[in-house]
This record gives sequence, C-alpha cells and structure tokens, in this order.
Amino acid sequence: MAQLKDDLLTDLFIDGKAVAAADGARFDVLDPATGEVITTVADSGIADAMTAVGAAETAAQSWAATAPRERAEILRRAFELMTARAEDFAELIARENGKALPDARGEVAYAAEFFRWYSEEAVRITGSVGTAPSGANTIMVVRQPVGICVLVTPWNFPAAMATRKIAPALAAGCTVILKPASDTPLTALAMGALLDEAGVPPGVVNVLPGRRSGAIVSAMLHDPRVRKLSFTGSTEVGRLLLRESADQVLNTSMELGGNAPFVVFADADLDAALDGAMVAKMRNAGEACTAANRIYVQAPIAEEFSRRLAERMGALVLGPGTEEATQVGPLVNQDALDKVSSLVSEAIDAGARALLGGAAPDRAGFYYEPTVLVDVAADSPILREEIFGPVAPIVTFEDEDEAVRLANSTEYGLVSYVYTGDLARGLRVSERLESGMVGLNRGLVSDPAAPFGGVKQSGIGREGGHEGVLDYTESKYIAVSW
Repeated sequence: MAQLKDDLLTDLFIDGKAVAAADGARFDVLDPATGEVITTVADSGIADAMTAVGAAETAAQSWAATAPRERAEILRRAFELMTARAEDFAELIARENGKALPDARGEVAYAAEFFRWYSEEAVRITGSVGTAPSGANTIMVVRQPVGICVLVTPWNFPAAMATRKIAPALAAGCTVILKPASDTPLTALAMGALLDEAGVPPGVVNVLPGRRSGAIVSAMLHDPRVRKLSFTGSTEVGRLLLRESADQVLNTSMELGGNAPFVVFADADLDAALDGAMVAKMRNAGEACTAANRIYVQAPIAEEFSRRLAERMGALVLGPGTEEATQVGPLVNQDALDKVSSLVSEAIDAGARALLGGAAPDRAGFYYEPTVLVDVAADSPILREEIFGPVAPIVTFEDEDEAVRLANSTEYGLVSYVYTGDLARGLRVSERLESGMVGLNRGLVSDPAAPFGGVKQSGIGREGGHEGVLDYTESKYIAVSW
C-alpha cells in the first residue's frame, strides 16, 4: 500500500462526526518499517474528552432503551462491513503497526468475529426470577447497562482490542469513548467510521486518538458521568489506572501483562509442539500478551527442540509488513526495539547462547532478527518480563514438579501452554498452572466465544464469551410481592 486512502479519518470522531482537536493539535503517525511519517492525526486534549463524554451521555438513555434485536442487527452489519473490507483494514494495520500481512489479515478476521458474536449475545442478556426461601416475596434480578464506558486499547492488536471491548459494550446498551494507542490511531478511527456506517447512532461510539493519554483518561475517570473503565495494556499502567478509578469507585476490567510459559514434556508430539511454538511465539512477531515468553523443555528433547525451532525461525522472511513475502515485520517503535535488544544482551552477558539471531539488522526501521536463546539462566531478566519481540529463550527442566514451579514463578498469570502425549498429565498440569487460560497441545487460545483473561497481576474480569457482555452490565435485584 503506497498511499493511504483519501477518505481515511484522521480527526477525532465525536458524536458521529469528524472534528479537529479543540486546540488544533496534531501528532505524527510513523511507519515502523521505515521510521518515516505516514500522516498526522488530531491530538485530543481534556476539552475534547469532556465533549466526548457529553456526547456519550446524551446518547446513553436512548441507546440503552434500544431494542436488543436492533442493537444486534447493527453489530451484525458491522461484522459484514468489516468482512467486506478486510483487505483494507489489514493493509492499514500492517502500515501503522508493522505486522506482516498474514498476521494483519488474521487479526481483522478475529476482530470482526467480536461483532458477530456479540450481535448474537445482545439478545441473550437474561435475568432471573425465583421465590425467596422464606416464601415472603419473589426475587427478581435484571441486568442493566453499566453506563458510559472508557475503553483504552493497545497498539499490538489495534482492531481486535477495539472490537473486543466495543462490541459487548454496545450489545449491553452502553455508550463508549475509545482511547486507542497513539502508535496506531488510524485503525481505531476507521473503526469509528465503519460503526457509523453500520447504523450506530451519534454519540454511542466516540474515538479519541492522542498523545496526551494520561491527562485525558484521568479527566474522564474523574467525571461522575463515566461508570466503567476497560483497559488492555501493561500491568504497570494498569496499576495506575486502578488507583485513578478508585476515586469514583468505577467498574473496571483489566487485561494486563503476560509472561506465558510454554512447557514441552518429553512425551509430546515434537512436530506438533514446534508448530504450536511457532504460533505462540511468532504470532505478530511476538508482540502479544499471549506470546510464549518462556519456553521450558524437558531435558531429553531440549537439544533437538531448540535446534529445530531455530531452523524454523531462521527460515522466516523479515521485512515490511505491507509486502506479501514478509513473515516477520518490524517492531512497533524505537522504544520496543531498544527493550528487546537490551533484554537479549543482558541474557547473553549472563551466559545464554544465541542459536539464532541476537541482534538488530543494519537497516532502516525498527527490526529485530528472530532469535533463539539456549542455556538461559532461570533467574535471567528476560524470563521475568514481557519480551514483546521475536525472541525465544529456552530453559531445560527435569520433571513435572519443576516445570510447574518454573511456570508459576511469575507475578503474571494470563496464559500457559502445555504439550504432552499424556492427557492425564496435561489436565493435571493445566489445573496446577496459575493462569486464566491454558493451551493444551495448542499454540493459540484466543476465541471470541471463550472468556479471555488472567489471574494474579494479569488482570481483572473476562473479555469474550458470555462473560464478556456481563462485564458491561450491573445486576439489579428487585424484591417484589404479587
């Protein structure tokens, strides 16, 4: 894609209209493949945030009163529109995010599914009726929209992280203000325009790109009209937002950092385990909270697994995400590249050995070579925090208890992966692992129909599945006699 489309939205999207920032500010959006400016986008400030909250408030009552079937049909139209324009969205994501087109196409298909899934859930938000144990009255429970929602999304899945929040919020009858990551605002703005075309009334969905994230999100979280925050991003920022949310006692959903272990037992189907590792590690070039961050391989097969993984990763084509041949695109920005470079250097300095890669290539853009590290110390910093890059550190273990201990030795608990030929062991280990999700003989767990989320410091609440829409509702109990 040489040029951006002429009709691409680059202003704020508030109350169903494209508007400039109140102070006229704009910021640059960079192409990670070159480091060059793609375009400029309106840079929202506190005044714009308050305008967006006002628009969401004006629309809230009528949208909550809209028939569930009507809300469902709008979400279904959004699915159909996004599916019809899948290639345009994929090219846009590849351009501003840097991910390879196959990954971008996969993200668009995944993102659109949230519109379809929640179009079906919109008509299935049910309550309950029962007799009180005393027989004195009836207990009626109804579910109502939580209210105005602030949705804060990351740059690594700019379409999917937006639809995973917008779709259930709209299905439940909530109005929203989406604050996308400043590295990838174009996809979010295109989503706002698409929802408008699908029939979402003005003010129900508002999109606020901007570099002044802390100030505008804080202002919204302290506005009494706002009742919910849904955030996907780092645990560090999540902690700050939880503190901010406490001031208004907001309903919060947090999908935070991960440090996923990928455990391979000696009885595993090695080809299947390698296939799964390539998906779990290299999807989106490792820039995913679900990425396999720590690979634990049982001693008898560790050498062969490491060698074959290096062969597979070494065969991947590194290049601009927008080129068809590319399998690994650049990282999103210079800070991401610096972090990955630092983690690998520290690991090597501590005694790890690079079977593959271990450096940034000498070329323009934010690239890092696919890398496989062996002889990694169990206390290496690269095993304690998210790498967010195409780097696979491999650690050897001896038995099941050691594997579980190593896998659980983290403050995070989003997802774990286990490969074994023994189903009883697989289920036993899955139950012992401290994570909200487990891929058992699978390298991919994400599904709009499944509850996505973590334990420990990886988050609060669930996105996807029936649980996902319930996170945007409040239960109201009515004690009634008739």
